[in-house]
Amino acid sequence: MSGAVPAVPYGIWRREFPGVERSVSAAREWARGLLGERVAAPVLDDVVLLLSEVVTNAVAHSESGRAEDGRVTVRMACDAGGVHVEVRDGGSATSTPAVRVPDAADDGGRGLWLVDLLATAWGARQDGTGGSVWFRVAGRV
Repeated sequence: MSGAVPAVPYGIWRREFPGVERSVSAAREWARGLLGERVAAPVLDDVVLLLSEVVTNAVAHSESGRAEDGRVTVRMACDAGGVHVEVRDGGSATSTPAVRVPDAADDGGRGLWLVDLLATAWGARQDGTGGSVWFRVAGRV
């Protein structure tokens, strides 16, 4: 219909995933489905890549991936300035999120390095019930 007003592209969503490896691809698909029509392609690509890295870290390095009933919660918000994502996990008694510069031959270790490189802003929090990593990708929505 000509002249139709498009749906408001903004929103806030939350979804919980099991703390297992297959949740990484499920989180990517979920984000792509929600944001695909709402944000510019470069913003979408960066959000999906960074979400994948942060969920991978939550599954690999937190209690969410170690406990049989571990969960990873993703909260995503889209507004006029971009997309904000927070990934909450069960926390870890042995490690905290930190950027490291990987060697070219390393198989992994690029997750937070990519977040630091591509996100407009990011941070990490730990509390008595777990931890979270958040990031924001600015861009045309």
